Amino acid sequence: MIPSFAWCTSVLLAVGGAAAAETPAPAQGPARTGCLSSGDGYLRANLGGAVEAQLDWPNSGTQCEGESRASPPGVRLSFRRDKSQPDLLLVFGLSGVQPGQPGREIAVNITVIVQGTSQIYGTLGDSRCTVDRLEQRPLAAAGTYRIEARGFCTQPAHAVRGSGDVLVSTFEFAGPVMYLTDSRQE
Repeated sequence: MIPSFAWCTSVLLAVGGAAAAETPAPAQGPARTGCLSSGDGYLRANLGGAVEAQLDWPNSGTQCEGESRASPPGVRLSFRRDKSQPDLLLVFGLSGVQPGQPGREIAVNITVIVQGTSQIYGTLGDSRCTVDRLEQRPLAAAGTYRIEARGFCTQPAHAVRGSGDVLVSTFEFAGPVMYLTDSRQE
């Protein structure tokens, strides 16, 4: 099972990543065997630097979840692949995304976590990465959308503790986002 946003928050706070303090806990739902029940979720990304990897994660075996966030307004999605080497968790925070709306030139904060180690890399803001195309379509669950995005980073994510950088030169993904009502957002 993919670690929860609350878990990611506690890990990032424990190593000094103050940006994670805004991460809301996700709604709990039934366990999935893949990213999207429709079978068309995925993550593709090119990572270089302290973590070298070309990710091509299809729906099956990939765990993902997402939800809206209030401050700053937008959405956050996380992706993890069962039995991947290295064991990576990628978290994308997209600013200004609204339910059902397409978008272009969206600022993105990216965190790369090598699970089971103390290696955590973050852009620590959304000025280094951009989604150049974002599309959404509603899913069966009320307030939930399939988000598909493609983007790039022009600067690396820096080690939260220690040294090293990871450049996520390109990325694209499709995953679910549950838009929460104002009373449930933090």
